Amino acid sequence: MNVQSQEHNIAAADGTALFVTDWRPESTDSSKGGVILMHGLGEHSGRYQHVAQFFNTLGLSVRAYDHRGHGRSGGPRGDVPDSDTLLGDAQLVVEDFAMQISAAPILFGHSMGGLIAARYALEQRSPLRALILSSPALAIALSGGQKLLLKVLSAIAPGLTLPNGLEQRYLSHDANVVELYGKDPLVHGRISARLLNCMLASMAIAQTRAASLAIPTLLLYAGDDHIVDAGGSETFSKALPANLSEIHVYPALYHEIFNEIGAEQVFADLRNWLASV
Repeated sequence: MNVQSQEHNIAAADGTALFVTDWRPESTDSSKGGVILMHGLGEHSGRYQHVAQFFNTLGLSVRAYDHRGHGRSGGPRGDVPDSDTLLGDAQLVVEDFAMQISAAPILFGHSMGGLIAARYALEQRSPLRALILSSPALAIALSGGQKLLLKVLSAIAPGLTLPNGLEQRYLSHDANVVELYGKDPLVHGRISARLLNCMLASMAIAQTRAASLAIPTLLLYAGDDHIVDAGGSETFSKALPANLSEIHVYPALYHEIFNEIGAEQVFADLRNWLASV
């Protein structure tokens, strides 16, 4: 299938440039609709080209963008003004794409992107056709020392960024994926107290409101996740409306289930679900 890609920037409300890539099949059927991809902490949308191409083979248009402070978007690396800013950025990107494809898009989010996507859908920021969550960051484990450091930095230097502590070896069992991640110049390992607090607040909101999710939802998550706490996805899944949700857990997989050895099953489960929404 021939796919046309286009890179451009969208200006956020405060003028920050948000880097966007659109992938459109040449023979796009407008009735197929489209998908918005949201990446995780420290990475960038370019790591999801293979996922975008998968959607393209099904006739779906795809848009991915870099969160502010990530990839080729503007803003200090690993920091955000507040969680409302992230949601506002998302709304600009989503609504612009929805207008272009003349349809409510499907929202796909991985890790931190999954957390943002879940909150976006729960707050009904704009019409969505469906929601796909990949190992979403719906809970994380913080030690007592980390909690104390967060409290101190939140008070005196909320925008100061420190190493995010992500252990690259636990991204995937595929050594090539881990190596490429480590060499990727657009990946960074920073996070501020302000961004972490935004994530924690969004986790609480998502868990509290999960039962109110009103669109078809596919939750796919790694059972052997050392990056986020898989228990957050389990708790979230139990609160989701049963008639609107489908859940798949992959007990032996690490965090990046679409970059894992055995990802074929993940893609198959996604394909089967898409046929029903």
